[in-house]
Amino acid sequence: MQITRLDIDSHEEVYRLRDPNSGLTGFIAIHSTQLGPAAGGLRMRPYEDESEALRDVLRLSHGMTLKNAAAGLPLGGGKAVIIGDPAARKTPALLQAVGRAVESLEGRYWTAEDMGMTTADMAVIATETRHVAGLAEGLHGSGDPSPVTARGVFNAIRTALRQRFGADDLAGRVVAVQGLGNVGRNLCALLHAAGARLIVADVDPVRVVQAVEDWGAEVAEVARIHASSADVFAPCAIGGILNERTVPEVAAAIVAGAANNQLAAPGDAVALHRRGILYAPDFVANGGGIINVAAEILRCPDRETWVAEKLARLDATMGAILARAAAENVGPNEVAERVVAERMAAQAA
Repeated sequence: MQITRLDIDSHEEVYRLRDPNSGLTGFIAIHSTQLGPAAGGLRMRPYEDESEALRDVLRLSHGMTLKNAAAGLPLGGGKAVIIGDPAARKTPALLQAVGRAVESLEGRYWTAEDMGMTTADMAVIATETRHVAGLAEGLHGSGDPSPVTARGVFNAIRTALRQRFGADDLAGRVVAVQGLGNVGRNLCALLHAAGARLIVADVDPVRVVQAVEDWGAEVAEVARIHASSADVFAPCAIGGILNERTVPEVAAAIVAGAANNQLAAPGDAVALHRRGILYAPDFVANGGGIINVAAEILRCPDRETWVAEKLARLDATMGAILARAAAENVGPNEVAERVVAERMAAQAA
C-alpha cells in the first residue's frame, strides 16, 4: 500500500492511495478538523483520470465541512474517492485496502457510504478500521443514510415552498427529480405520498420505468430535466448541474435537492438569485445523511431521538437562512456560507 501525502494549501491533509495488489487508486481529503474529526463518505466512480478524482474529493471534502457545521455537528469535513466502476472493480481486497488507509489516519477521518457504496461494503472496510460508520449491524449501527438524507431534502423542499409561496403543501405541486439512486427514490416516495406530481430522469432506464409504475411519474431526458416546467427542481445525481449553461434554462421557481456541490461555480448561485429562483443550499438541504452517520460516530445512546432533533434543527436553520436572504435581498447560498463561518468562528473562540 502506497499512501502519499500531497501538498494542497486549501486542505489540512490530502493523500493519494495506491495498492497494486487490490487495484486501488484513490484519494482521501481532510478539509478541516476545526469542529472535530473529519467525516464524509466514500465514493467510487469511473473517473476519467486521477486529476478528475482529485478535483472531486477536494470539492466534496470542503462541502462536508460546510454540511457538518450547518447541521451543528462536532465534526469536520473529509471525503474519500476510489477510481473505478463499482459494478466491475469493487472487491473485498480493494475495500480492505481502503480500510487500512483510513486506519492509518488514526481517527482524523471517519468514512461511510456514498455513491457506489453499500452498508455491506462498510462492513468489509470495518474489518480493517473502526473509523467507519453506516454499518447495518452493531450497537450503534445507523445503516443506510439515504432515507434520512431524503427526509432532510423533503423538509427543505417544504420549507422553500413556504418561503416562496407562503404555504408548504405539496398537493398538486410538480417536482422534477434528477437521479433515482437510493436518495432520489426515497425522496420520490415521500413527495408522491404528499401529493406531488413527479417528473423524473435517470441514466438507468430500469429505475425510470419503476418510477413510472410506482408513482405515475412523467419522464424527462437526463440532460434536459433541469428545464422541465415544474415548481421545484431537485438535483439528486452528481454535482455541477447548476452551471452557466443550465441556470438560464431552469424553469422551476425553487431548486432544492440532494446532490453535493450542485453549483459549478459560486457565480451560479448569484445567477439563480438574479433570475428570481430560490436556491436551497445543498450543504444544508442534504445534511440528513451525515446526521444519521454522526449518531453512530458519536455513539449516541438514543439515536432515533437524537437524529429527529437534529433534523428539526437543520430544517429550522434552512428556514432562517431563506428568511435572512430574503430580508437582505441576496442569494441563500451567500447567507448559508456566512452562517457556517459564524459557527466555526464561535467554536474557535
